[in-house]
Amino acid sequence: MNSQKMNNLALFDLDHTLLPLDSDNEWGQFLVRIGVLDAAEFGQRNAEFYAQYQAGTLNPDEYLEFALGTLAKFKRKQLDAWRAQFMAEVIQPAILPAALELLDKHRSAGDLLAIVTATNRYVTEPIAQALGVEHLIAAEPAEDAAGEITGRLLGQHNQGAGKVHNTRAWLAKMNKDLSSFEQSHFYSDSHNDIPLMSVVTHPVATNPNAKLKAHASAQGWPLLTLFND
Repeated sequence: MNSQKMNNLALFDLDHTLLPLDSDNEWGQFLVRIGVLDAAEFGQRNAEFYAQYQAGTLNPDEYLEFALGTLAKFKRKQLDAWRAQFMAEVIQPAILPAALELLDKHRSAGDLLAIVTATNRYVTEPIAQALGVEHLIAAEPAEDAAGEITGRLLGQHNQGAGKVHNTRAWLAKMNKDLSSFEQSHFYSDSHNDIPLMSVVTHPVATNPNAKLKAHASAQGWPLLTLFND
């Protein structure tokens, strides 16, 4: 990070916040669609986890064991080719002007930007790059010495309270904390993110689901609609 003082911090959830879709769920569906995963077995399990996430009942460690275990079934070279196809066919068409304008607003103000997502880094790193966001806080898949994904998780999951923990750890590496910033923003669509929204100075319920919308209204948090998804 450069030495220029950054007055404000702008954090963004990814799925259904900056994107009108869930990248993790779409990645699984993509692998089924191209025929490398069994539709009946994987598709049903993936759908069950997605429903649990939406309901706020997902066990993030159990899900990541499933998601990262799926990645570990394939060689990295093959995964990278599929991921490039996924980016071109699924993600790029879903990057909408309203999301880019929001990011540009904070970037132009000199804010420090980061995407904070429960989805793993392997899936989301090229998405963050496509959005022009340098910093990504995500679930971290372990790799072996050859760069192959092992199926294990490094550190803590990045959902709920895990987002608070991992965001603070990321800031600490720069000798900062949330109080280092005059304003700290966090944009999210989900009630799963209420823990991190509750510790920033400017939480913004963005394309909020019903549970977050009710909570935000009760707390007096602003509502923002970038798209209807």
